[in-house]
Amino acid sequence: MRKIGILGGTFNPPHIGHLIMANEICDLFDLDEVRLMPTAIPPHKQLADTATAEQRLKMIELAVMDSDKLVSSAEEVNFGGVSYTVNTMQRLIEKEPDSEFYFIIGGDMVDSLHTWYRIDDLMEMVQFVGVGRPGTERKTTYPIQYANTPLIDVSSTLLRMKYAAGNTTAYLLPSAVDHYIRKEGLYGTSKDN
Repeated sequence: MRKIGILGGTFNPPHIGHLIMANEICDLFDLDEVRLMPTAIPPHKQLADTATAEQRLKMIELAVMDSDKLVSSAEEVNFGGVSYTVNTMQRLIEKEPDSEFYFIIGGDMVDSLHTWYRIDDLMEMVQFVGVGRPGTERKTTYPIQYANTPLIDVSSTLLRMKYAAGNTTAYLLPSAVDHYIRKEGLYGTSKDN
């Protein structure tokens, strides 16, 4: 049985915090791979100053291109529409019945699990792995395995603000992703020719 980690999110843009979390969980739980899976349309967030789903997927592909165990997944982008985790996991389990899925969430998501669509059904499908994030309590009544990973206080919101203000983003995200953002003129950058 293959052990597959799923790290979903908007990845607007993906950054080192995402990569470190995915890599640490892959190692700690001895997973075969961790798939970074951007939402097509997230149910919990309104995306302002956003890249398209296809651009966010491309940034993930660039972010993980040098990794053997971190991979991009177009599952939700290709399916389209609002991305509810329970529906995505039903599709993946049908496609890959010989895989065991570990769904990785940050502390902010642990705190709000009770609001997730069909959370009780989802709990039967996957093993949730919660990681800490600065400013979160990681409190829930649901059965979550917790992992201690290095806490990196960087967010996609911070990066979008830095790009819009013309501030440095060096070392906060992979250089290939930074190059793509500037080439595409995302987040208030001037489009490179």
